[in-house]
Amino acid sequence: MSLVERIAGPRLVITSLRRRVRSSEVWLTALAIVAGAAAAVFTLAVGRIAHELQVFLYGFDSNERLSAQQWIEPVRLLALPVGGLILGLSAWWWKKSRSGPPVDVVEANALLGGRMGLRDSAFICGQTLVSNGFGASVGLEAAYAQAGGSWASLMGKWMHLRRGDMRTMVAAGAGAGIAAAFGAPLTGAFYAFEVVLGSYSAATIAPVVGASLAASLMVNSLHNFGEPFPMPSAGAVTMEPGTYVLAAGLGVICALLGIFIMRLVALLERWASAIPLPTAVKPALGGAVVALMVLGSPQVLSSGRGALANDLVGSLALGALIYLIVLKTMASIVSLGFGFRGGLFFASLFLGSLVGRACGIGLEASGAPLLIDPSVAGLAGMSALAAAIIGAPMTMSFLVLETTRDFGLTAACLGASVIATTIVRERFGYSFSTWRLHLRGETIRSAHDVGWLRQLTAGRLMRQNVPTTRIDATLAEFKNRFPLGSVKIVIALGEDDRYAGLVRVALAHAVADPTGKTVRDMISKPHETLAPDLNIKEIMAAFDRTEADELAVVTPEGAVLGMVSEGYATRRYAEELEKVRRELTGET
Repeated sequence: MSLVERIAGPRLVITSLRRRVRSSEVWLTALAIVAGAAAAVFTLAVGRIAHELQVFLYGFDSNERLSAQQWIEPVRLLALPVGGLILGLSAWWWKKSRSGPPVDVVEANALLGGRMGLRDSAFICGQTLVSNGFGASVGLEAAYAQAGGSWASLMGKWMHLRRGDMRTMVAAGAGAGIAAAFGAPLTGAFYAFEVVLGSYSAATIAPVVGASLAASLMVNSLHNFGEPFPMPSAGAVTMEPGTYVLAAGLGVICALLGIFIMRLVALLERWASAIPLPTAVKPALGGAVVALMVLGSPQVLSSGRGALANDLVGSLALGALIYLIVLKTMASIVSLGFGFRGGLFFASLFLGSLVGRACGIGLEASGAPLLIDPSVAGLAGMSALAAAIIGAPMTMSFLVLETTRDFGLTAACLGASVIATTIVRERFGYSFSTWRLHLRGETIRSAHDVGWLRQLTAGRLMRQNVPTTRIDATLAEFKNRFPLGSVKIVIALGEDDRYAGLVRVALAHAVADPTGKTVRDMISKPHETLAPDLNIKEIMAAFDRTEADELAVVTPEGAVLGMVSEGYATRRYAEELEKVRRELTGET
């Protein structure tokens, strides 16, 4: 066999595989399953590294969890400011060497068609590992989703997938990471749908669910190397009609608390940015503040997995629960506000369980006619607050179902979660991930694919080499140069070739006596133009506002770049909307 044949063989196999994956949902699902299994390995590795780092720094038994410790040696709390300093220096290096912030899975799917960079993902995972491993009050779920989504995106690039399939792959990988973390495939799948994709569709169900199932099976097969800590069950409880009413009330409380937490994180970030200290050392200051809070209770450390397992079925008094709610809330806000990387996924589960138990015990102590079992209230509050902050009611409800196997309890949690997310969406409008992007100047409110809107800009839609004329040219000269039927609209240029307005050829020829008249007398829309970076929605709004058929594309300095017609912009907009519709219905 010749060298050419040896090289051509594998290339033909790869080309054939790409063609099959691009044309078949079955093959795309198979690719997603491979990505899901790999995401499980990444999740186990990230979780194990973070846990071993905590064991090394805080000196507790490796079979226990950091937040479940009763006491931490004060000298070991120096790990928090040290970890903050490491994060601050790494963030300073990134800002110096890169042009923008790293892209996470939600941003990649909403704006970039699922295309993620390995360097961005490695940086996010590394910072999340340091934040959680050194004890900051944040979770690892951001790293799980980032690692799985990044690997799936890389596989999609290898297969030259279309934009819609790339987004599906990223969602499948991210959801698989969450499924592996909790040992809950439906939880991971709906995390992908609600948080990373922003929608459900027939075309995405098989790849996303397949990836989550593969991740859960992979975790089960590798249990000797690491096993996710399961959520505790509420035990055998009786669900009364009043239980569902009280669970709905918990949804309202958790919605307000979720909005408060997200706004307070933003407020503290602004306050921290104004502190007259080098940016690189500010996370160390935040770590020192969290270390002081740990002296009040070690339960504020890390995401709170160990503390949740103890407190949800424990016997803490109402005062102790309120104390922990305040302390954990402030620890998470300080951690994120001062620059620690991570998420509020598990922290919101822990906080919600405390809020729910506190409400249940408070009702019992007040002698109210309607009562709710504190364990049920804890699970309902857990799912409601997490849904309010993460923006994923079905995800949190399935988490309860997969860990308790109780459909009645799940129904109560679903009601609380739906009410919480509805209130947050109505009164606030963002989940925590999209709120952080909003603070950076982005306008997205979910992971729906809006990147194509930004690609359809006036600069891309315009036609160039449009006819122009001087504004001081006589009308007779204009009519001779542009006879009827040659063109419809001509752009008039003033001093220094700057845009001055539009001239309709038909209207110019309608003037019977052009004597003494110039182009200046015929111009229209002298102040209505399009900037080259306006997206299609802004372009269509400009046409509606000006009632024009065509508008010039002009630089801020007034130089004419081209022209866009309303008819062409409408047609391109309709084509892209139809493409999105076909992707959602699985017709592509």
